[in-house]
Amino acid sequence: MKNKRIFKFWFIAILPLLSLACGYFTVTLPQPAIEQANELIKKTPSQIQATYVSVFDKATPLLTSIEEEQLVELYKRINPSVVNIVTYINRGALVSAGQGSGFVFDSSGHIVTNSHVVHGADAIDIVFSDDTIKEATLVGEDMHSDLAVLKVEDLPENVQPIPLGDINSVAVGQTVLAIGNPFGLGGTLTRGIVSALGRSIPALTAFSIPQAIQTDAPINPGNSGGPLLNLRGQVIGVNAQIETGDGSRTNSGVGFAIPVSIVSKVIPTLISTGSFHWPWLGVVGGSLSPSLVQAMNLDREKGAYISQVVRDGPADKAGLRGSTRQDLVNGHTVEIGGDLVIAIDGVSVSAFEDVLIYIALNSGPGQTVTLTILRNNQQKDIQVELAQRPENTQEYYTFP
Repeated sequence: MKNKRIFKFWFIAILPLLSLACGYFTVTLPQPAIEQANELIKKTPSQIQATYVSVFDKATPLLTSIEEEQLVELYKRINPSVVNIVTYINRGALVSAGQGSGFVFDSSGHIVTNSHVVHGADAIDIVFSDDTIKEATLVGEDMHSDLAVLKVEDLPENVQPIPLGDINSVAVGQTVLAIGNPFGLGGTLTRGIVSALGRSIPALTAFSIPQAIQTDAPINPGNSGGPLLNLRGQVIGVNAQIETGDGSRTNSGVGFAIPVSIVSKVIPTLISTGSFHWPWLGVVGGSLSPSLVQAMNLDREKGAYISQVVRDGPADKAGLRGSTRQDLVNGHTVEIGGDLVIAIDGVSVSAFEDVLIYIALNSGPGQTVTLTILRNNQQKDIQVELAQRPENTQEYYTFP
């Protein structure tokens, strides 16, 4: 009896010590196991050993951390709403053309993916995680943002839309997840962090996609169009591009996702009208450099410098000016004489990217924006009526 009391005391005392030693590590057990464990302190050592074997000799995953539990549950919840997209082209008969990923956007059966995944396809199949295959129709696509919307009839049971997150809550260093079909391997989950924010990446046109998210979460061919998720299971981006550096098609730790700010702006319009029209300013430029600051004798080091104005474009019609001459500074040729944008609609501008993002997200064709500029170190406000991006952009560079 004495030995039993000593063992009973030892078992109760060691539990908090184990908790302190293990930190955040936990063991997830089925409820029957927990109930059996609660009875251990009432048993003899031999009885405890027998109970231990019966509790742990189960086909139950042993999760070692709270994060693992979170990832397992998130995958179970989200994966059914991530799809494999298979495209076909007609060569007398339908032949496979490629594949990618996508995710369910709403309960009406709309699916978001990249435009480059489905552009030019004659037929599209959607493969769900339970191997259900449905034919999809193309609702609309936007080459400027590399986004497209597909639609299927009658979503499979228990498939729910994935909610969108908020770009303002995304931070460098936070954990992100990608679910997709790299190399056709359906339902693949990979994990990484947000490596950087505010990148500009090439679109399928001569323009750029602003505010892109850079991540080291492994994404590869076949991941395109799939969701980049936060740990709440919200879409913060659509995986679109990778930087390989060596000409290969495999991931080297630098991937890019179209930001949710662009997704939430473009997708509803594609669903309702089938197309999206972006505003256009019609300038080429860049952020200030020390050489440019010195050459133009500027009293500030931040702003968006206009080096070229497209002839007959909105900026040209409003009277904005690009570079007029060249100067030599520390052995470098610098184009000078252009306007320096320091604010747009009263919002300060620190870099050229700021102008691109503001116009893309806060305006539309036909709207007027006020640019505050420095010309010959004199501040001036110029109103510009934005136009629609031209269809033929071959003669242009990357203009906001």
